[in-house]
Amino acid sequence: MNQHLRQIVVFAVLLAAAIGLFLLDFTTGATQISLHDLFLYLTGNENSEVPAILIREFRLTRVLTAIIAGASLSVSGLLMQTIFRNPLAGPYVLGISSGAGLGVALLVLGASFFGMNAFQTGGGLMVVLAAAAGAGLVMMIIIAASLKMRDNITVLILGILLAAVISAVVNLLQYFADSFSVKSFVIWGMGSLTALSFNNLSILIVICIPLIMGTIYLCKPLNLFLLGEDYARVSGVKVHSLRIAVFVITCVLAGSITAFCGPIGFIGIAVPHITRWIFKTQNHFVLIAGVVITGAIFMMVADIISHSFASTGVLPINSVTAITGIPVIVYIVIKNQKNYF
Repeated sequence: MNQHLRQIVVFAVLLAAAIGLFLLDFTTGATQISLHDLFLYLTGNENSEVPAILIREFRLTRVLTAIIAGASLSVSGLLMQTIFRNPLAGPYVLGISSGAGLGVALLVLGASFFGMNAFQTGGGLMVVLAAAAGAGLVMMIIIAASLKMRDNITVLILGILLAAVISAVVNLLQYFADSFSVKSFVIWGMGSLTALSFNNLSILIVICIPLIMGTIYLCKPLNLFLLGEDYARVSGVKVHSLRIAVFVITCVLAGSITAFCGPIGFIGIAVPHITRWIFKTQNHFVLIAGVVITGAIFMMVADIISHSFASTGVLPINSVTAITGIPVIVYIVIKNQKNYF
């Protein structure tokens, strides 16, 4: 079987797996909702025993959020690993998650001074805005630095240092906040796919889907970039503009997911490696589509696991992605350590 045919078969298998997991994830949860209820909802039938708002606002929104989050974080990770030529680079390596956490921590501390809980005021909208503002601030710092610095490694180190400084500031803010606010912040930091309303999901889709589709235009320059920065320049690639585009896309995608869902680890680092291993290629025309499907699959699997313990509560999605994913990535790194780039 030639490589092209093999990749088509792999895409077909992954797509079938994604559809199957979508249906399974939809039926998983504390409330019993069947595929028949979903069919009645989609066809506008009011005879379903399950209220439409329960299907739309809780179950369907949660599953679609898992798909969008998995795809966005995976694409971000692929872009980061390519532009830095570093297998450990991920969507949060530039401090985006830390910036979002700082925004939320400032809001929590400010609200606690007035005797309020930031996670209850405004239905959580203020938390989303604070996280987005914090992520946006870090994004502007990184972009400004990249305009001055030509070395990708220097920008990477700057992102790591920013994350360390922000983490220290967040720890200080937690020290001065009341115990209830600290607990709320810690829970937010565990990540959740259930915090969004259907309207919030619509906003997330409008932000993330166009950016993911837009990465298709970066496939050719990214493929050339893999052959070396000098080779890419000689081939006509505007390397500096490419870096800026990758930073902006990564920051917006990762920042948006963090703002709405909280920080979610592992997916952005591991899925690109797994996708390269599955498709056995470095071609970004294949990898972009591959990480979208694979990322959605892994996030839905994590969501199913987290809700399989519904009788005792929902497990933090961040913990599930780490526990289930770290053994996979360790195996792939050891087995294919010379085949990444």
